[in-house]
Amino acid sequence: MIRKFVGAVAAALAVLAGLWLMIAPFALGTQPESADWTNATQSEFFTGLGVAVVGLAGAISFALAIHEELVVRGLVVPKPRRAEPEPEPVPAPAAPQASSAELATLLAPLVEALREDLNTGEHRRNGKPTLVGLEETR
Repeated sequence: MIRKFVGAVAAALAVLAGLWLMIAPFALGTQPESADWTNATQSEFFTGLGVAVVGLAGAISFALAIHEELVVRGLVVPKPRRAEPEPEPVPAPAAPQASSAELATLLAPLVEALREDLNTGEHRRNGKPTLVGLEETR
């Protein structure tokens, strides 16, 4: 547990060091106010930015590890997540309901046409399915 605290402190110090590198050229007056950034200023600023980002990632990681350790030891009780309520079903728009007898009478001609088409065998040549009405081009 002590190692995690030391890591968290070291990561926080890295964040502070990165921030110092970012502001040092301006705070110490090495960067002229009326000029573009010098190469030294750019180098210090972006190095500090990288150090600060890595330090921040480390600090967050160590903080999460400390929290997990405290939960395992029973010193911290995590809040139970609230279950989201199930959304209420939205009623479908009222559509006219067809009975099974009405559907059967509507679909009967289609089924009969398909049955006749399959039984005649006009759509097959040489055992391979082809499109009806189109000639093979070879």
